[in-house]
Amino acid sequence: MILVFVHEMGHFLFAKLFKMRVDRFSVGFPPKIVGKKIGETEYVIGATPLGGYVKIAGMVDESMDTDFAASEPEPWEFRAKPVWQRIIVICAGVTFNVILAAIIFIGLKYAYGETRPLALEDGSVYVADSSLAYETIGLRTGDRILAISGQPFDPNSADASMVDLLADSLTITVDRDGQRLVFTGPDDIMTQIADAGSGGLFGLGLYNEPSVVGEVIEGRPAQAANLQTGDRIVSINGQPVRFWVEITQVIQNSGGQPLDFEWIRPGVSGETATDTPGALPGTSDGRYRATIAAAQDEDGQYRIGIGLPERRETFGFGEAISVGVSATWLNTKAIVINLRRIFTGRENIRKNLGGPVMVAKITGQAAQRGGEAFWTIVALLSITLAIVNILPIPALDGGHLVFLLYEGITRREPSLKVRMVTQQVGMVLLLTLMAFLVFNDILRL
Repeated sequence: MILVFVHEMGHFLFAKLFKMRVDRFSVGFPPKIVGKKIGETEYVIGATPLGGYVKIAGMVDESMDTDFAASEPEPWEFRAKPVWQRIIVICAGVTFNVILAAIIFIGLKYAYGETRPLALEDGSVYVADSSLAYETIGLRTGDRILAISGQPFDPNSADASMVDLLADSLTITVDRDGQRLVFTGPDDIMTQIADAGSGGLFGLGLYNEPSVVGEVIEGRPAQAANLQTGDRIVSINGQPVRFWVEITQVIQNSGGQPLDFEWIRPGVSGETATDTPGALPGTSDGRYRATIAAAQDEDGQYRIGIGLPERRETFGFGEAISVGVSATWLNTKAIVINLRRIFTGRENIRKNLGGPVMVAKITGQAAQRGGEAFWTIVALLSITLAIVNILPIPALDGGHLVFLLYEGITRREPSLKVRMVTQQVGMVLLLTLMAFLVFNDILRL
């Protein structure tokens, strides 16, 4: 409803600006649930929530209405206006969707800032066994990622690296024990990510969060053992740990049995920590040790009451504009690249495209996680809607744009018969695609 309304509002406002008569503004397709005519325009909510339309007088559109063709163009009709005005009206919908995404990202950056899990600064990663990174690409725990597809890897800027992951030739350059190695990824990387379900960074089964305590929950075993925010856990039961995922794995596998934790507290020397519970006298780096038994929560998971280390950055309004626009651009680029890979056959269409059912499921899941997650999904869907609509497919904005560009170049309008046939073919293709996506969504669920 939000995205369709904004998209159609773009068409509507610019049609009005250029003094075109708008007969109907509909969110949703027929049958009509409710409608009210105000002035020359009827405002409608349709029962089929798969899109919407603005019916502009003198335009071949979804309604297939050609009654106007028998008469001379009237000044208020779409066909009577200059080509450049018609192009602006056609492009206004996708433009409004991109603007909406930018406004959402700017608002999110200003309201929430950016919160990301802390990453090891040297680019080192933990590689899960049986993961896509381990079995298909060949990465190993301890590898330092230097570059993805030739672009330097910044462990604290995963968004930019996601675009690099979609490069035509995916390569991952690592440092392994001082040796520089280059690994090649599969051509259908997104399909394999969907199949593998590896989780972690990019869905490859990579984890780069350090074994640093980001939060200690009150009343839980970790607090009783004197663990504090910022402590770096270095071993459990005598086995060295460096990554956060190693801590969670040991705790989950403990079954609640006591574990011997050892950690280092930054800024504290062994001498000044002598009187602190758990301190190991005679050490020079403020080293502590305690035996901790994990408690089983209602979901069946064992936990000791510590949270992931995170890096939080806040932005002023001016900074939020810059960061929000950058996020819009990066996500637009990633979605364009991914769609190109799908439509050129590099990725499996069934596993990488979702229809209304999957959109509802994902949006619902995001809404349960809170406003930030929900509005992020809305922004991404708004970008996707804009990109899909501008594709040169009959019945979409891009199909109308092709005819207008042809008219602008040749100074000759395509025949009404040609436009009607292509519009009908386009509608059949879109309805077929929608039926496929809905059926595919149900099978995936």
